Amino acid sequence: MNHRTYREEESNDFKEEKGKKMRDYIRRFLIAIIMALCVSLLFLGGKHSQAAGLPNSAGNPHWIWPSDGVVSDTFGTRMEKHKGIDIAGGIGAPILAVEDGIVEKSYFSDTYGNVIFIKHPKNFVTVYAHLNKRSVQEGQKIKQGNVIGMMGKTGQATGTHLHFEVHQMEWRYDKKYAIDPEKLLGKTEVGEFVRGGVASNGVIAVSSPIREQNQKASAKPVINGKYIVRQGDTLYSIALKQNLTVARIKEINHLTSDLIVPKQVLLVK
Repeated sequence: MNHRTYREEESNDFKEEKGKKMRDYIRRFLIAIIMALCVSLLFLGGKHSQAAGLPNSAGNPHWIWPSDGVVSDTFGTRMEKHKGIDIAGGIGAPILAVEDGIVEKSYFSDTYGNVIFIKHPKNFVTVYAHLNKRSVQEGQKIKQGNVIGMMGKTGQATGTHLHFEVHQMEWRYDKKYAIDPEKLLGKTEVGEFVRGGVASNGVIAVSSPIREQNQKASAKPVINGKYIVRQGDTLYSIALKQNLTVARIKEINHLTSDLIVPKQVLLVK
């Protein structure tokens, strides 16, 4: 009888110990799940906060395009190594500051050529590269629309264009904080003509040399090899006037359709 009681007590102790281990395992498992959820929420919160600081694809109505020209390349091309947007135009075309800021750097780089870095409010840094000439110095305060340089092809550039970058917080060699400029300038496509001094909502935001030049040119259909589209113009009528073919005009302006609009600027040389 005593032997049987001892075996029963031993069995009960074993069951109790097994129950404790199971409860401890469940408790540890639940703690691990809770910790994982907390970490996930923190991560998502951080990502959300970072994303909340960026404009949407419609652009920022307070920023302006930095130059006249045709968009020749966009962000993320070349196996995601192209961390900016390229605007092809004429040598010496004015380059404008997209927003108020302070010049962080203005120097000559083997890769960027003549390059300017401007620090803006809300911790944005813009980069203007391959310039033919720089007109500002480090530490200089800049107003939106100020001419900071002239378009060129210095450094590692295959043609005359502005390479424009936007970085959040700071510019780094690895371009870790680079963001798509279209988030601040507005959505565009390769081959589209953009106008310096114009905000993403299409409004001319500042008085600039580019604007004044366009206003003076409005009375003349052609200036410096550029045709200002007038009401009623078609690619065919322009081609006849300029002794060109429609195909040639579309080629040199990177047009994918025959659609043109008044005041649009077309290269005709």
